[in-house]
Formats: sequence, C-alpha cells, structure tokens
Amino acid sequence: MTMSEHRYVIFKLKTCEMKSNLTRKTQVLFYVLLLALCPMIVLAQTSKITGTVTDSDGNTIPGATVVVEGTTNGTATNIDGAFELNANDDDVLQVSYIGFKTQLIQLSGETNIKVVLELDAIGIEEVVAIGYGTVKKADVTSAVSTVKSEDFIKGAVKDAAQLVQGKVAGLTVSLPTGNPTEGAQIMLRGVSSLNGGTAPLVLIDGIPGNLETIAPEDIESVDVLKDGSATAIYGTRGTNGVIIITTKSGANEMEPTIEYSGYVSLAQISKKLDFLNATELREKWAEGYTFTGANLQDYGSDTDWLDEITRDAVSHVHNLIFRGGSKNTNLTASLNYKNNQGIFMNSDNEKYTGRIDINHSMFDNKLKANIGIISSEQKYWTGGDGYSFNNYVYRQAIIRNPTEPVMNEDGSWFERDVYFYDNPVGYIKESEGQNKYRNMRFTGSLVYSPIADLDLKGLYARKGNSNIRGFYQTHNHVSTTKYGSDGYASRGTGDYVGNYTELSASYRKSIDNHRFSALAGYNYEDNTYENFWVNNKYFPSDSYTYNHIGIGQGLPKGEAGMDSEKYSDKLIALFARVSYNYNDKYLLMASLRREGSSRFGKNHKWGYFPGVSAGWRINEESFMESVSWVDNLKVRAGFGVTGINAGNNYQSQSSLNYDSYFMYNGDWMRELIPARNANPDLRWEKKEEFNVGLDFDFFGGRVGGALDYYSRKTKDALWNYDVPVPPYLYGSIMANVGVIQNNGFEALINVVPVQTQNFEWNANLTYSTNTNKLVSLSNDQFQTTNDFFYAGYTGEPIQIETHRLEIGGKIGNFYGLRSVDITDDGIWLIETPEGDIIPATESSTADRQVLGNGLPKHYMSWNNNFRYKNWELNMNLRGAFGYQILNFQRMFYENPTIGYNTLDSAYDKVYGKAVLSDVQRYVSYYVEDGDFIKLDNVTLSYNFNVKNSEIFKNVRVYASGMNLATITSYKGIDPEVNRIGLSPGNDDRDQYPTTRTYTFGVNVTF
Repeated sequence: MTMSEHRYVIFKLKTCEMKSNLTRKTQVLFYVLLLALCPMIVLAQTSKITGTVTDSDGNTIPGATVVVEGTTNGTATNIDGAFELNANDDDVLQVSYIGFKTQLIQLSGETNIKVVLELDAIGIEEVVAIGYGTVKKADVTSAVSTVKSEDFIKGAVKDAAQLVQGKVAGLTVSLPTGNPTEGAQIMLRGVSSLNGGTAPLVLIDGIPGNLETIAPEDIESVDVLKDGSATAIYGTRGTNGVIIITTKSGANEMEPTIEYSGYVSLAQISKKLDFLNATELREKWAEGYTFTGANLQDYGSDTDWLDEITRDAVSHVHNLIFRGGSKNTNLTASLNYKNNQGIFMNSDNEKYTGRIDINHSMFDNKLKANIGIISSEQKYWTGGDGYSFNNYVYRQAIIRNPTEPVMNEDGSWFERDVYFYDNPVGYIKESEGQNKYRNMRFTGSLVYSPIADLDLKGLYARKGNSNIRGFYQTHNHVSTTKYGSDGYASRGTGDYVGNYTELSASYRKSIDNHRFSALAGYNYEDNTYENFWVNNKYFPSDSYTYNHIGIGQGLPKGEAGMDSEKYSDKLIALFARVSYNYNDKYLLMASLRREGSSRFGKNHKWGYFPGVSAGWRINEESFMESVSWVDNLKVRAGFGVTGINAGNNYQSQSSLNYDSYFMYNGDWMRELIPARNANPDLRWEKKEEFNVGLDFDFFGGRVGGALDYYSRKTKDALWNYDVPVPPYLYGSIMANVGVIQNNGFEALINVVPVQTQNFEWNANLTYSTNTNKLVSLSNDQFQTTNDFFYAGYTGEPIQIETHRLEIGGKIGNFYGLRSVDITDDGIWLIETPEGDIIPATESSTADRQVLGNGLPKHYMSWNNNFRYKNWELNMNLRGAFGYQILNFQRMFYENPTIGYNTLDSAYDKVYGKAVLSDVQRYVSYYVEDGDFIKLDNVTLSYNFNVKNSEIFKNVRVYASGMNLATITSYKGIDPEVNRIGLSPGNDDRDQYPTTRTYTFGVNVTF
C-alpha cells in the first residue's frame, strides 16, 4: 500500500465522518477492513507500463528483470528487450541485469519508458582495503580476497574468522573445539615458522587488534591480503597474511536508521563416543572379562556420567546499530550483547561490546576528523587457574565406571581412591570462579587536504585490557576429600596498555592516461603487559571463596604460591608505497617498509621489507574488442619480503634467575644462575614470496574468479640450539638459522547458473593445496645434533612423541610403530623399517617410522545461495582431504586391559583375529584417514515486503544450522582437529567436543 493509497483511506474515513461516531475498537476493525480492500483500490489506479531496456550502445538486453520496487510484481524483457506490466502512477521500477548497474525508475505517470543500463564492470569499481588505504578492485595487483557482509556465513558464529569460513581460497578456518570461550583456528598458506604463530595480523578499521575486538554483527566487510607483495608494507607482522576488518559506518546526508539483529541458538554435542554403559559392562563381567582399577566391581547404579555434566546449551545474541548523518557529520553507534552457553555445566561466555564512531568534516571538506571508541566487558566461569573449562572433567566423565552412583547415601560425592580418577560432577559443582576482562580502544584521527589529491593524516589509538580472575575449590571438592587441601583458592590480575601512532601523506594525480599515487608514513607502537597471581589452601571455611585468600594457612606451611611479571615491546617503522596505472591496462605497485623492534638484537635493530607487483588488464587491449564474452581478464605477479618478529621479549639479551637456597654466614641465600644467553644477532624471520595470478569475469559476470600460484621461502627461521658451556653461560641459545619452503595453488570460481525474475542461484567454489618442506636447520655457527627433531606428545601412560620433523621432510609427519597384525593372544605385530615383523613387546624406539601427515593436502568449499521471490536459502559445504589423524580416544580407550571404562570397540577382534591384550601403545592402527566433507551451514530466510510500512525498512527472519552433517570415515568425534603448530592432526583425548547448533534469528531495520 503506497502513501497515496494510505492518504486516500484516511480521506474516506474523514469524509464519511465515521471516526467520531465509532468506538476505538470499531475504528481499528473498520480501518483493517479498508486496508483489505486496498488491492481493489490499487487495481483501479494501475496502468499498463511498457518499455525497452538497452545498454549504452543501444543494444537491447533480453532477460533483464523489471520489478516494482518492494514487491514481487515484475517481469523480464523479451528477445527484443521489451517489457510490459501493470503498475501505479507513482511506483518505482527496479531494472537489473547481470553485469550492469541496477536502475531505479520513478514512473511519475509515464506509461512508456526507455531504460539504459550502465556496465557494472563486474564489480571492478568496488573499493578493496589494502595496507594503509584502499584501491579499486580493477587496480589490485596482489592476491587479495574480499568478502562482503551479505556473503558472510549466517548463524551462530563465534568470531569474525568464522564469517568467512570456506569463502577465501588458501585461508583455512576451523573449529576443533566447542568451548564457547575459544574462537576459530586460522592459517593462511601453510606453516611458515617453527617457533612463531600462524595467526594473521588482524586490523580493525586499520588498527591492530584481534578477532574478538569487534562483534561479528558489526562487520561490513573482510579483506584478506594473502601474498608477500600485499603484506610487505606490514613488515614483521605480514608473514601469516593480513585480515582487514571494516566495520559498519554511517555516511553524510544519511537518513537515521536503527538496525537490530538477534538470534537464539541451541547447541548439542555433534557426536558422542560409544563407551560401555552399565548394562554392557555387566555383560562383559558375565562373559568372563576381569577388570582392575575403576571397573573392578559393580556398585549397583546406572549412571550416564557424560549426561550428568552436559546440557543442551541455549545461547542468545542481540545487536543494535544506530546510523545517520547530516551534511558535515555522521554517527555510528552499536551495542552488542552475547550470552553463549557451553554444552558442559558452568562453561559459558557473556560479553557486552559497545562502539561509537563519529566523523566530522570542516572547511569545505578540507579537514576531516574521526573519533572512535570500542569498549567491551567479558566474563565467564573458570574451571581452573585462569582457563575457562577444565578438560580433565570431560576425561573423568567418559572413563568413569557407569555402575557407580553420583553421590553416597549421606549426600557426599561418591569417590574412590584410584589414581587420576575423580567424580566429575563433584569436580564441577564444588568449584566456583569467574574470569572478567574489560577492553577499551580509543582512536582519533585528522585528515587534512590542503590541495586537491593530497591527504595528510594523523592517527592515534590507545588500547587497554584489564582482567581479574578468581577460582575456588571447596572443602567438599575432591582436592580436599582425597588429597587434603582443605579448600584451594587462586587469584590473578593482569593489565595491558598499548599505544599506536600513525602519520602519513598520500597523493594522487591523473595526467591524460596516466594515474599515479604515492604514500609515505611513520608508525610507532608500544605494548606493556603486567600480571600478578597468587594461590593458597587450608581455609577455615568456604564462606569467602577466593575473596579472602589471605586467611588460608598454605603460606606458613610453604604450600602457597605467588608470582608477578611485567614486560614490554616496541615497534617503529617508516613505510612508503607508489602505484602507477596506464590507460587502465598496465598496473604497477611497489612498497618498502623499514622497521625496528625492541626484540631484535643490537646488531640487527632494523629490517627492510620490500614488495612489488604488476598487472596487465588484457581485456582492455584493442585486440580484445571483438571478444564480447570477456568482461575482465587480468594477469598479475608480485614478490614481497615479510617477517615474523624475533621470538619473545628480551630473547636477544642474557638473563639470570634465582634458583635454590644455600647457607652463607648463617643466612639462607638464593644462588643466581644463568638462564639465557645473549644473542646480538637475533632478528626477524624473513619470508620471501612470489605470487602469480589471474583474475577473470566472463559472460556478463555469469562466470568469474581468480587463480593463484605461490612459492614462499622462510629464511632465518628461529630455533633453539644446544651450545657448549663454556664459552656460553647457558646451555642453549635461540638463533636465526632454519629454512622452510611452501608452495601452493588456489582457485576461486564464482558462477551464476540461473537468474530469472523470481529465481536466482549463485555458487562459489574454492580450492587450495599446499606442500611444505623443512629445507635446513643448520649453518656454520649453529647445528642440530641430529637431522631431525620430535614434536607432539601422547601423554601418560604411553608417554612418547607423536611427530618427527626431518631435514628435507614435511612438517606434520606422524612417527611411531607401524602395526600390521596381531598375535593369537592379542599382542601387536610391528613391521620394522627394515621390513621385519616382530611383536610390539620386542620393539624399541628405533623401530618407529613415518605413519602419515596431519596437514591436509587439499581444501575445498562449495557455497550456494538460492533466491526465490522473498525466500533465500544458503548452503555451505567444506572439505579437507589427503591427511591423517591420530585418534587419541581409540589409542587410550580401545583397550580392555586398562583400569578404566572403555569404548565398546575395545572388545572387537583386531584385524579379525583376537581381542587386544597388549598395553596401550602408539601404533599406526590408530592413525586414521581424516578426509571429510561437512555441511557447514544451512540458512533459510524470508524477507518481508515492507514497502508500504512507515516504521520498517527491512524485516528478515531466518533459521540456521551449523555443523549439520559430516561425511567421513574417521571414527572420532570430529575430523576437524588441531592443525596449528608442529604436531597437527593430534585429536586430544581431553578435547572439548564440537557442537551442532540450531539458530532462529531476525534482522530488522527501522
């Protein structure tokens, strides 16, 4: 119903003079009746509208969509580009076609119109965020991927990384845990460091931050800088890539709007391990199996221990955004509330986040000012000394004898004096604690443009984080009932303050077919961290928990602890970039960063990080004029040098520590011993990367994408080396020696298989592959003792490393005993590296060999969006292939000889021959293929027609499911396990299980 129709109804009401004679309820009913008659009124006022749709050259466009804005009333142009439909005199027609800009036509009584659509250039006019600025997509010469908010993963996401899961080729985003306080794991283009992390640098509106800085609902777009030529301008923080997050913002002359988005979600364990229940355990006793330890006897109960400590977790998130602007000023303010429950009791995460961003222009837009504030408060239950959930509780639940009761008849917790065997329900319920974090970020900037095309910018940001945490175990906790702690408490606090300053000047100039731009700047950053921690035990009562920690008697007995620390670091940099564009055909960009770090040794305080890239837009050449189906074809190549900062703070400096006590002149003194050698040559890890790529768009945008090949070599990789004492003061030293090689290929394909007036299907496919090699780990000064080293660990009782890295070999290789058979009495038979078959009881560590690799060779995703009228369906599938997983759960619990509860499969015949009777061992039988395909996300949404509403501008409701289905042969809970570090593929037995989540949400704009 249009505004004119609305006024017509009111006019009729007044003319009939009924409003004054009817009750309020009758008025409302009568008004509703007239609204119901509006279609007849509209029909009486409609006219037949005819017209044609052409491009700027006068060519007709068949198949263009013509629809009355805000309705489903529409049609498509015929083979001659002509159309006709019924519409009101004051309606607005929306005309669209793939590859062209959408046109809005105000009818104003016209019945025959001609529409000329402008070429959209397939989005190449879009602006893409790069280091310290933006460029048009058409001018990008590096490997950069952009994901807009309309393409984000829908549903209950944990952080910003999950929004782009499966959307960016080469960027792996995984969720190996269901813990509500832990975010996604991210890695770009493989492992580039042995000691450094894999996380990319995250920038929030240009300021360094993390994926938790801003609420996911407040993000407008995510740009991922992947190759060295793009990230070189960030120096020692660019090796793992750069993620640039742009938040939603207002604009000048913007009508005030309020956007609300909220959802409620239900999370459940995605898969439970199949352990013996009480009935099955009693059957095993009846079959003649004898047990020790936990399963020694029947205690008469039937307890599902995992069920006792888990729940269906209900979470809800609410987000409000206020936006608007006048001629010179615009404002954005947002408020986000998140209350996420975990599937385990007392595991939760509650967070408030507020943001204000104000922009103001003065002096005819020559001076522009910005002030921004982001503030958040987060709190969650703590399951131990600082962490959110104690995974030890999960282990206790799955290994517990199911015939045991939860409580004794007197109301106390049922406990048994068995090593590492505690009642998980009592462990949780007799603990209490809270972690609380407060974050604040203030930014202010000024941009002055004294002349056209010249911008002088000054920016300052102040970041702060404070936290306080407390934890208490009561007198009824197992730490007292079994171990005599009489109450245990810990208290800790921390503080972080960071300053960030940026000064820059940028200039742009166009002369005929030549376009130039230049950027120069200065960057200063410092960070200071402080922490304090104390614990105590032997409390007279539980009344004060951790809030009166001094009354504990642990200190006089020498059983209390305390510690404090403070450390800081600084980064200072000068950077510059120039770009050149000739006739939109030939593109060139070069950058250089000179950076100094307080972590560098005195002989290497400064490093240089160059980057250069070039592009050729082939479709702009004259010989391509007749190839009408090619809309965009660009070849690009780039080379860049980036780094990873030099280890930990003060790593280049010698250090002394206080150690044991000795008696001197009748007093106890502490000896001072060396703790670290000085290394004046300590410096950044240097990565050199070459990238060549192809961007393409065909058939009016129906097919498009990008292909990239890269080769990256990390030099001067940090490693800890054994050194002789003397001449060194300490027995090891951190030095830059190693070399790591990574090569890979990435593909992104966008297709629009179907597009009609009422139905549209958009599909997006990504593929990436990566290979790595540890090239070298020695030089003339420092050498490793062997040409290999071990990583990863099984834990007790097996107690052996899980991985081995060999010089010249791949990172992530599993290394253990290769099992090939079993004896008739249930002992593993092992194949040695020489090919001999021996019992595992006769094997040694020398018989170990490579069993597989924990890093996938291939990653793929397939994202689909279907639109039918006002309905929309999103489906996202994702997979990883060509890798193995060490299944810790089977390795520890698929063995009937252990003294705890076991998996049902522990009693299956191994290799079809015998039930296992060997001790727990790390053998290849437990190294499984991890290949999987996941139905990651399905979202069904409906957009209401609110064209005639005076209140709503947009109303959308949706239902969503996350981690809905997995196709895999892996027998564990989830094949998406840890891939970070030097022992990828280890599926930890105590890992917080992943979840399946169902969400219902709404998005409303007023």
